[in-house]
Amino acid sequence: MKNKLIRIVAGLFAAVISGCASQSLSTIKPVSYVNLNQFMGDWYVIACIPTVIETDAYNAIESYQLEKDGSINTTFVFRKDGFNGPKKHYNPQGFVVEKTGNAVWGMQFIWPFKSEYIIAYLDKDYTRTIIARNARDYVWIMARTPFINDKQYQELTKSVTDLGYDLTKLRKVPQSGTLNN
Repeated sequence: MKNKLIRIVAGLFAAVISGCASQSLSTIKPVSYVNLNQFMGDWYVIACIPTVIETDAYNAIESYQLEKDGSINTTFVFRKDGFNGPKKHYNPQGFVVEKTGNAVWGMQFIWPFKSEYIIAYLDKDYTRTIIARNARDYVWIMARTPFINDKQYQELTKSVTDLGYDLTKLRKVPQSGTLNN
């Protein structure tokens, strides 16, 4: 019981310290405008600072579908622990935050909680993007194809660094080039 109480207090202290540290960073500026219809579809996760559920993800693909009510049906699929590992499938719901040019969303995995989702970079052809959070805890580099060239990868990782992220936490997501069937 005593050890559990110590862990809870330590966890709360870490959360407070983390919150204070993230407040000293500037707010991440989203892109000025996102054409939602053009943004919809499949995005391969090229690299990320992963959440707990995706630490050992392979062939990670995030797919978006705009619903009639303006929400975004999201499907996140990957293989765990290897290309032949068990298939994992999640369906969070995205909600565009008003007056953000469609570039800031709330992503809801569990009701009623919505996680911040900032489209911090999007190339003009809608082929590469960076999704960030002001807390600098998670980030995703995604592309329309499972592979990008080294120059593109270096440019995107530099952007991630410029956003204030610790690049040592970035994990390149293995992609085989096939969808998770």
